[in-house]
Amino acid sequence: MTGAADLAATHAAAFAGGEVWSEAAIAALLAAPGAILAGDARAFVLGRVVADEAEILTLATRPGCRRQGLARAALAAFEAGARQAGAATVFLEVDVENTAARALYLAAGYAPGGLRRGYYRHADGSRSDALVLRKPLRHDAPQRGDSQDSG
Repeated sequence: MTGAADLAATHAAAFAGGEVWSEAAIAALLAAPGAILAGDARAFVLGRVVADEAEILTLATRPGCRRQGLARAALAAFEAGARQAGAATVFLEVDVENTAARALYLAAGYAPGGLRRGYYRHADGSRSDALVLRKPLRHDAPQRGDSQDSG
């Protein structure tokens, strides 16, 4: 199993110039109830399941490992683990400016469910919006939007 130090190094490489998670923060998330880790130190998805809903907290891929299908495989493994843990739907936030990540999620079947204005803060002090994406994990899963977060 990949350790928190390796995951933190991947996160730092993947999000250079952005918000980077420390080894301690990742270790705390891994130890939390409902935590799911999929992938390895090259590309991973870290999230959690609460009740019948899964949340992807981060997806990170080392720059030299991109465009090899590793993130797509980690995403599929996360979804399978979340489904097994009882989740009916999965959601996440993605920076509207991150076209590569948005393309990955849309190709994997995620659909827009809301917008969180000014959610991401960048190193230069600017802010960008987060697109909330959702995907049903079961055929009986309801589709809901985050209209309370839109606007």
